[in-house]
Amino acid sequence: MALDERTLKPLIDSKVIKDVVDMFTPAAELTVEYGGKKVTNGVEISPADASEKPRLEFIFHGPSKDNFFTLVMVDPDAPHPHQPTMREWLHWMVVDIPQGMDPSKGKEKVEYMGPKPPGGIHRYVFVLFQQKGLIPKLKFPDARNNFSTMQFAADNDLGLPVAALYFTSQK
Repeated sequence: MALDERTLKPLIDSKVIKDVVDMFTPAAELTVEYGGKKVTNGVEISPADASEKPRLEFIFHGPSKDNFFTLVMVDPDAPHPHQPTMREWLHWMVVDIPQGMDPSKGKEKVEYMGPKPPGGIHRYVFVLFQQKGLIPKLKFPDARNNFSTMQFAADNDLGLPVAALYFTSQK
């Protein structure tokens, strides 16, 4: 099984690809840890364990070393997986992250908010985009609720993601 297949299968099976992003070809390895617990697709992390910003790293396998990246974290199941009327809830956004750096080296546009699922099992999705340079004027959401990762990417000329990763959490 190719790296793409191993990376994409859990995103397809969980409907992250469909609900949050379109099909894409992974071009980066994304590592996320909460207090030493590594996030793998579908792993459960308690709200208490994810209350603080995670440690995040990525390795980009693209051609240039002078790239910048955007990271978003969303909950596509808000307020409840059976009625996601606030899909997607924006939990975190960082833009202009230099290649090879962690998000603290970028510009935090939406402050990190840990998971607070009111009911059911929620998916929390990290999506990484390669920028086409620094984002001079960000087309920014007015609220955290009803955010659309795909629309945000289109509005800011980000294209398809280079990586995505998700965990689940419940009350």
